Amino acid sequence: MRKLWLPLLVVVMVWMVAGNGEARLRPDFYGSACSNVEGIVRQAVRRKLNQTVVTIPATLRLFFHDCFVQGCDASVMIASARDDAEKDASDNLSLAGDGFDTVIKAKQAVEAQCPGVVSCADILAIAARDVVVLSGGPNFTVELGRRDGLISRAALVAGRLPGPDFDLDRLVSLFRLNNLTARDMIALSGAHTVGFSHCSRFASRLYSFNSTTAVDPSLNAAYARALMRACPRDVDPTIAVNMDLYTPITFDNVYYKNLLDGEGLFTSDEVLFTDRRSRPTVERFASDQAAFFRAFSAAMVRLGRLGVKTGGQGEIRRDCTALNS
Repeated sequence: MRKLWLPLLVVVMVWMVAGNGEARLRPDFYGSACSNVEGIVRQAVRRKLNQTVVTIPATLRLFFHDCFVQGCDASVMIASARDDAEKDASDNLSLAGDGFDTVIKAKQAVEAQCPGVVSCADILAIAARDVVVLSGGPNFTVELGRRDGLISRAALVAGRLPGPDFDLDRLVSLFRLNNLTARDMIALSGAHTVGFSHCSRFASRLYSFNSTTAVDPSLNAAYARALMRACPRDVDPTIAVNMDLYTPITFDNVYYKNLLDGEGLFTSDEVLFTDRRSRPTVERFASDQAAFFRAFSAAMVRLGRLGVKTGGQGEIRRDCTALNS
């Protein structure tokens, strides 16, 4: 058993329907119209990351939440004066502002050189890849050619995103609805190797697991005690803890090693190891980081194809937070 890293880094947190357009996505989509788009976005992401490491998980999680609701069309970016857009749904209220800010700043940089050409949806996809690379994770090719969606409604979010209390069957079912396999799901869950979560998202595992035991028995006892110190009862709702105690800002396979030790923060994390059907994949990724990186890269490409708008669908927004007038 590894020695638990204490104290937990406690932080204040300001923090995934298939379509038919994927065949028209291609890496060189902007080859003539904006040949340096990926370089422009990478530079903007790097600048933002130099300001705050929250950029890493915030941008990656934003991409997941966008793609799992109406497809990868940047509809999660829309702001509404009536607070009824996707970002206003209860499941999205914990999305960190730094993710939105990363895309907004990258869009501004792209617009300065290639006005009216590159969609916010593509910029978000590129930025999600870049935060992975810049935090030590794998590089992979991003397919481009998405257009921005024209609909963003909070009412469309419910039931579309995985919850922290999901068991394996619910996780697999949700991902299959999005043309993603169980292996894709396990690989994409590895994004929890970076970032953090509010205490309220896992407090039931510490204080009210079931009628016979307060603490989830699948939790490593020392880990549970550390979580209780960081998240006492009635803790300030803005307090959050790292998903990975050991390398919280490095994209690596430590998340899976944590699961082997009973240190998965969510039920939906630890179940990947406690369920015998998914355990072999977790064990493989824990022992072979290159295998995890390959699986994660392939899953991210498939994720990026969900429900995309192409051709005459959607629009190229001038401002990622608002539909064109």
